[in-house]
Amino acid sequence: QFCGDETYIRVGGRWNYLFFFFDAVKKIILSNYVSPNRDTESAIYALREVFKKMPQIPEDLTFIVDGNPIYLLAQHYYAQHGIPFDVKQVIGLTNNDPVSKEYRPLKQIIERLNRTFKGNYRATTGFGSQQGSVSFVTLFCVYFNFLRPHAALEKKVPVLIPELDKLPNMPAKWTKLISLSQDWLMDQTP
Repeated sequence: QFCGDETYIRVGGRWNYLFFFFDAVKKIILSNYVSPNRDTESAIYALREVFKKMPQIPEDLTFIVDGNPIYLLAQHYYAQHGIPFDVKQVIGLTNNDPVSKEYRPLKQIIERLNRTFKGNYRATTGFGSQQGSVSFVTLFCVYFNFLRPHAALEKKVPVLIPELDKLPNMPAKWTKLISLSQDWLMDQTP
């Protein structure tokens, strides 16, 4: 139930691309990658971020994407490196083929994520630097995965962090989350 797509954002006055991969069952953003290019290398990198989160690659791993051929080329790249997976491409806006008909609901889920992102991004009118865009996208994903209750999950957040449960409001949760991330970083420093 993993789906992926790219959307547009402005960085330095130019269009860039934001690649998302999403777990449609758990409602977790697995990968986000901002790139000036809509190419195979960007798709490979975005998929790599998904694989990093998996202790073991499932044998039946499938990604639902649009008709962009970069995902098939990324699939070929990973197959050459011993990471096989399937790609199902949902083509166009209508169900003119059996694959599109079967997997359209997952494609609609990733499109909904793109709309949610755009609703938050629109007020920025773009970013002056790549670093600014990456920071914004990272904060959006943190909010989406750790702080935002989802109706499909009975108003629970996708990734539960016990230290956040009893905090009274969103600013307190953000503060605690930042503190936890700083503690984690300190533990990683040799």
